[in-house]
Amino acid sequence: MVNKKTNEEKRQIVVVGGGFGGIKAALELSRNPEFEVTLISDKADFRYNPTLFHTATGGLFRQSAIPLEEILRGGNIKFIQGELVKLDRVTRSIELSDDTVIAYDKLVLALGVVTNYFGVEGLKEFSYGIKSPEEVAHFKKHLHTILQTEHKPDVNYIIVGGGPTGVELAGALPTYIRQIMKHHNIKRKKINVKIIEASPRLLPRSAEKVSEAVTKRLKKLGVEVLVGRIVQELDEDSLMVSSKDIPSHSVVWTAGTSNNPFFKLNDFTLTEKGKVAVDEHLLAEDSIYVIGDNASTPYSGLAQTAVYDGHYVAHDIEAKHHGNEGSAYRPRHPATVVPVGYGWAAFEYKKIRITGWLGWFIRQAADWVGYHDLQPWWKASQQWMTEFGKEEDCEVCTNSK
Repeated sequence: MVNKKTNEEKRQIVVVGGGFGGIKAALELSRNPEFEVTLISDKADFRYNPTLFHTATGGLFRQSAIPLEEILRGGNIKFIQGELVKLDRVTRSIELSDDTVIAYDKLVLALGVVTNYFGVEGLKEFSYGIKSPEEVAHFKKHLHTILQTEHKPDVNYIIVGGGPTGVELAGALPTYIRQIMKHHNIKRKKINVKIIEASPRLLPRSAEKVSEAVTKRLKKLGVEVLVGRIVQELDEDSLMVSSKDIPSHSVVWTAGTSNNPFFKLNDFTLTEKGKVAVDEHLLAEDSIYVIGDNASTPYSGLAQTAVYDGHYVAHDIEAKHHGNEGSAYRPRHPATVVPVGYGWAAFEYKKIRITGWLGWFIRQAADWVGYHDLQPWWKASQQWMTEFGKEEDCEVCTNSK
């Protein structure tokens, strides 16, 4: 099946990727009536990754997943659910897994990343993840099941990866497990939660003082912090860490990601870190923009960067459409806010560092802004309110609605 240009007067702008960057680019581009905008995503919903740790520890699924059609409703955007598999530079078209071919004048690629297990034996087979609602549902079901069948907690709950996701999960997990035990009328027992990081400290990309404050907070919550440790192997009963076996049936892998394999398979120029090389306009090559996690820019990998990139390329495309050169891309230093248990978060922006309750309030505000980046204020407010909801019972673990 071939989707050809239906209106030669309109420029065909194709955006691939239903994350922060892709949606922001499509929404901005759709404001121009001279553009026909198509958004393609292999998923039916937008995943709000910053709250997946909360969904994994008792929050509602709908706080982390918003139907794309709901976000795009009313806009001048055609949505196609499909998986991108091939790029034809000669005909300026892309092909989806169902053989649909879509022509473009400008192409924006915001494909996101994939999990990287770094070749560690057993990780893919036996570890859990929280990078999607499906992974979260699987993990939550496991937590409930092990307590129902054993009537006691696992010997150890292990989180591998001391970045923001791992820290956020480690801070929330002890309280959540206690809630499950109470729900199932299981006598209160000691819960052993460990977080493992290969670097010498947690949050290695943050300032040392922030890392120290976060480590202190986790220890106060009863989490054992193991840094400078290398994960070597995982089987169904234990994790081998720096030549030491740690018994566990509950290992969560949050440590590694790699660029989407599409770029290597389709001969894009990649940097040593596997990111796509882009110019000062985020162009990887003629008429093809690469943004967000996929691009080799200073702050790629963060949601704020993806939103900023999406906004930038939309205006760059519009400028060039009107015969202007457009301004060069200038990386924007993002702020980070990492919650560690209820009511506490570490905020960092350049040399500003705030921890504790004030950091927590900043995080709540940041989540509202994150929703509002893609939705009107009233919809963003409704979505933001879901963060205060809790799962009703164990049945929620078996579905990801």
